[in-house]
Amino acid sequence: MINNNLHNKIDNCIAVVSGKGGVGKSTIAVNLALAYVGQGLNTAILDANVWGSSIPILFGLENHRIDLTSVHSKIIPVEKFGIKILSSCFFESPEQNNRITGMDASKALLKYYFEAEWGEIDVMIIDMPSGAGDVLAILCDQIKPNKTIVVTTPQKLAFSEAHHIGLMFNNEERKLPLTGVVENMSWFSPVEDSTQLHYLFGKGGGQVLAGLLETKLLAQIPFAQGLAQSADEGKLLTYAQNSITIPIFHKLAFDVLGED
Repeated sequence: MINNNLHNKIDNCIAVVSGKGGVGKSTIAVNLALAYVGQGLNTAILDANVWGSSIPILFGLENHRIDLTSVHSKIIPVEKFGIKILSSCFFESPEQNNRITGMDASKALLKYYFEAEWGEIDVMIIDMPSGAGDVLAILCDQIKPNKTIVVTTPQKLAFSEAHHIGLMFNNEERKLPLTGVVENMSWFSPVEDSTQLHYLFGKGGGQVLAGLLETKLLAQIPFAQGLAQSADEGKLLTYAQNSITIPIFHKLAFDVLGED
């Protein structure tokens, strides 16, 4: 169990990290959460990607706002698709988030994690900021997630940056668990011929990164047709229920919790 206070019991906390933006880290986090909900687990997402938040868009909650004065300063997560969700975008505008300092962001995010009324959560997924900044380090040191997934795409530019992130978790002083690597956008397959695999960003980057970090390649996620539109429209649930990626994400979800 990760966190136990007056309001919460969080059994597993999964940090989803990446070396750079644009590799689909947030999309992986949301689809992983949907897989856990599908397995009957109480699931939550904390959007910690303050300066590049995608979670509100993916859930169709761009215009949602939480007024703390109306709940007597208690932070109540939003719930959608059976997932409890908190994002700094629910309290501030994107323009305000862009002006927030790293220390202020860290304090706010720690408050959301420890003081919001999450209740009993089987799996908490934290969509971390991209890159190896101070906010990532502070959150990991304070929250101490028991699982960490590094997301990359196959090309060298992506996995070389992700390598630096992975080393943070292999650090002897920090001693945070590195569960494995997820390679996103591994290939593209047209709907009309699913046997045709097009490697748009090269091949093998995820396996190379896993080797460098001495960990497992947990999954390769194809670039599936319809994903981008579903994400933009906040309809990932519809996509997730009709996608060739369903068995991949469900196996990933099972394997991540199965890791010691």
